[in-house]
Amino acid sequence: MKSLLIFLPLVSITLWGQAAPSVPASWDVSKSVSELAAQVAQLKPLLAQLAPQDWVEKGAPAAYVAQWQSARQELDYLDQTARALERQPEKLTAALDLYFRLQGVEWRLESLSEGARRYQNAAAGDQLAAAVGEDATKRDQLRLYITDLAAQNEQEFAVVEREAQRCREVQNQLTPRPAAAPAKRSTKAK
Repeated sequence: MKSLLIFLPLVSITLWGQAAPSVPASWDVSKSVSELAAQVAQLKPLLAQLAPQDWVEKGAPAAYVAQWQSARQELDYLDQTARALERQPEKLTAALDLYFRLQGVEWRLESLSEGARRYQNAAAGDQLAAAVGEDATKRDQLRLYITDLAAQNEQEFAVVEREAQRCREVQNQLTPRPAAAPAKRSTKAK
């Protein structure tokens, strides 16, 4: 039975009558994540050009400073998360972590680009917004990959679960049932 469970993930899902999701090959995913990481790296110098401390002096909310510091830190975490997914592209948790971090960074950077337009100069805000927009295609590809990977994992789990249930049924049929134990007599002294 152990050899059967090892073999099951290798069985094509299509043999069970279900269409397999179109999950790209791991080397393609690694390449795409590497390209995304390179795009994200381009955000760091743009972010370094911003001076939200000066914005506060011009009447901007102090929250911009916190957003700017958080975005700088998140870009570092995003880079680490992208490297983890490059090493293990089949890990759904790594892909989800990258996607959510990317989404969070984009929200902060969009806010900062608006602040830059208003309190620093329009060109700095436009540059940052354009760089964030370039990430959108890769982010959408990552979202699609996550969806396909999750679907594939669910299908594989369903196949394994059905086969495990079938094995349990076969084993129950082949395992002899112990004979019912004879009822014990009460041995009371008279």
